Amino acid sequence: MKIATFNINGINRRLANLMAWLADAAPDVVCLQELKASDRQFPATALANAGYGAIWRGEASWNGVAILARGMEPILTRDELPGDPSDRQARYIEAAVNGVLIACLYAPNGNPRPGPKFDYKMRWTERLLAHAEELWATDLPIVLAGDYNIVPEPRDIYETTSYRDNALVQPESRALFARLLVQGWTDAIRAKHPHETVYTFWDYMRNRWQRDAGLRLDHLLLSRDLAPKLKASGVDREVRGAPGASDHAPVWIDLKV
Repeated sequence: MKIATFNINGINRRLANLMAWLADAAPDVVCLQELKASDRQFPATALANAGYGAIWRGEASWNGVAILARGMEPILTRDELPGDPSDRQARYIEAAVNGVLIACLYAPNGNPRPGPKFDYKMRWTERLLAHAEELWATDLPIVLAGDYNIVPEPRDIYETTSYRDNALVQPESRALFARLLVQGWTDAIRAKHPHETVYTFWDYMRNRWQRDAGLRLDHLLLSRDLAPKLKASGVDREVRGAPGASDHAPVWIDLKV
């Protein structure tokens, strides 16, 4: 079972890029972030024609998350992160696919810091931690996949001082991600690439793709049931280099389920 996460950065603008990757990589499940499309604008018909059922929660111009499943319809279990009924940003969706619970998340960026956006990032991620702990206690096979907007460690970002004050690399942000791992979740990329430099995002500015000046922001975390079944994990870097590409590349895992 191949599961991927991909911050598409505008699904309709980059639909051709998405379709080309789906045809080439043939993932069984895909978590998409930053749809930047309302519910009515989501290209469900085009994806169905490509063989993928979908659930989504859109948001005009910003955010938006979706789960795609090859040859089947995902079964929606939740379309918002619990803990704050007043939060209407489309950042979380959850579904059952072929016996695995898939959580797709798009965490807040948090910039500029300090300020209300960073405060929201902290509150939102605390809510994610609380929900993840509840999910862990179920003992179900679960994948927490998405753009966490956190660089977990210094080795997950190219050598630079330009991100020194950025919300993505702050000790408070990294501490929250570390607390997820303390709950027991397995970082699938690090499990298979413990010593390698792995990036999933390259900003459009300052030739960062050409210079391989990247960050690791997109993560797939596995429950105790799935961690032993992890066969491989990786990043489809070449997708980032295509014309009109998102600034993220797809990140994937292969599970023996």
